[in-house]
Amino acid sequence: MINYSVYKNFKSDQWVTFVHGAGGSSSIWYRQIKEFKQHFNVILLDLRGHGKSKYHFKNVFEKKYSFKSISNDIVEVLKKEKIKSSHFVGISLGTILIRQLAEQYPKMVKSMVMAGAIMKLNFRSRFLIKLGSAFKSIVPYIWIYKLFAFIIMPHKNHKKSRLLFINEAKKLYQKEFMRWYKLTSELNPLLKLFRQVELKIPTLYLMGSEDYMFLESIKHVIKEHKNSKLIIVEDSGHVVNVDKPKDFNISSINFLNSIIKKK
Repeated sequence: MINYSVYKNFKSDQWVTFVHGAGGSSSIWYRQIKEFKQHFNVILLDLRGHGKSKYHFKNVFEKKYSFKSISNDIVEVLKKEKIKSSHFVGISLGTILIRQLAEQYPKMVKSMVMAGAIMKLNFRSRFLIKLGSAFKSIVPYIWIYKLFAFIIMPHKNHKKSRLLFINEAKKLYQKEFMRWYKLTSELNPLLKLFRQVELKIPTLYLMGSEDYMFLESIKHVIKEHKNSKLIIVEDSGHVVNVDKPKDFNISSINFLNSIIKKK
């Protein structure tokens, strides 16, 4: 089972599960824990191979990772803690995992906060993936990751986010990086499905105004998905919760509380 931490709030019966992106770990939510645990019960996850979720022997028999199998890791944690449903907060690739989980187990997902959400790959992101594929077996994976980090988070005010993810990515093994990288082959058909099929789950997209790789596609999704809303955070890049933690916390908590009040 993957590593996770639980922060209980005995005044609340609501759970919020945080899902980080590829190369990160639960530590990226360090500016969220204090605020969120004052309102909700909180679960922080380390996805397989990340953080304290070390490589498991059972994964040796998996030919490749899939978004379904990784989402099932999250479900396994919730079932162990006897949590029937939760609100979910994700960043970057974590938003894809949350949406995949919602496709498989819609009753387990009360709402979704999708920060730095990925719903479509533009030309630059597709080119970046192809470039990485060409060199992933030749150069150390951290070189590729650093390149990705600089392209996705290029500005000076993104430096903290960029360094945080690079430092976390250094803890991965080369083989683990390769397994995660192969997930990119699933992205296009999966994201197309997500754009075409709207779930009846309240969704907040929190996007940085400087997230030039993914913001425009979210603007288009919002026009089609009636259960979704978009908040654009000014002077922020892809990793909103690190670039602008105060704005992220206020927007997310207000959204979650508004959903709870409607129930």
